[in-house]
Amino acid sequence: MEKVLVTGGAGYLASFLIKNLLERGCIVHATLRSLSDDAKVGLLKGLAHSQTRLHLFEADIYNPNDFEVAVQGCAFVFHLATPLQHYDNNTRYKNTSEAAVDGVKMIAESCMRCDTVKKLIYTASVMSAAPLKGDGSGYKDVFDETCWSPLNLTYQMYSDYINSKTLAEKEVLKYNGHGLEVVSLACALVGGETMQSFLSGSMNVLISQAMNDSKTLYKGLREMEDLDSKVPIAHVQDVIEAHIFGMENSDMNGRYLVASDFLKSAEIASLIQKHYPEIIIPQEFIEDTKRETKWGSRKLEDLGFEYKFDADKIIYDTIASAKRLGAI
Repeated sequence: MEKVLVTGGAGYLASFLIKNLLERGCIVHATLRSLSDDAKVGLLKGLAHSQTRLHLFEADIYNPNDFEVAVQGCAFVFHLATPLQHYDNNTRYKNTSEAAVDGVKMIAESCMRCDTVKKLIYTASVMSAAPLKGDGSGYKDVFDETCWSPLNLTYQMYSDYINSKTLAEKEVLKYNGHGLEVVSLACALVGGETMQSFLSGSMNVLISQAMNDSKTLYKGLREMEDLDSKVPIAHVQDVIEAHIFGMENSDMNGRYLVASDFLKSAEIASLIQKHYPEIIIPQEFIEDTKRETKWGSRKLEDLGFEYKFDADKIIYDTIASAKRLGAI
């Protein structure tokens, strides 16, 4: 019975990951910023097998030493926690990038000190893997694992996030093969279902063209499209399976892109209208960029991983979740 650690335990992806790990018979250590948050604790404590195989620890990425105890005895560590907001009263770091980089360093070093850890699996983002050229003049022909987002450019909405995820991913990959086995999963814009009582940030952006308060969200979708040339998407269940595949496959290490589809935002709008014709999308939210960058990553599939959900199902399930939660 494997013992594993999941950081950022109440997050959108992490809560699904914990559910799946418990169902597979694992003993799960999970960290939360505060064990006083009844909603987050309740979400995890309500999972099947949580009473016997789930152990919660209080740990904050802004205090990375907090994770040392939670790592003890674990064979695999899934690092999903990432700082999304900088706290002005924090004197240790000047921004989220410093906090994220130091966080992955401290967790990697905790793994190395703990002789039970076999592998560290880091949840990265396609926002750190843009095929955008360094001078901002256009895009590379192919989007694959060799791509890194240029940090010399300024991004309208997501500069802090792009910087922190890119720098943190580069930092954690330095440990791969140097005393630790590391897998970095650069995940697409994730949709599908949710265990939470609200839509995740990624779900909101994915279906922003259909949302009631969509202008800001749509700007986020378009900024992601302008960064990555098109929009990589994946179903939450496939993303979780990719994490578990990384744990179970001994040949897997290094960097992998995780996306089942790579499409234009205008194509996302078409899928929304195909499955939900009653949803009216304003014409201003349907912009065909006519970009032709090709998806070039097959590293996961070459190891035997199979995506089970296509773009139609991702969009259908995401809108269904939004309707269920009253967001549409």
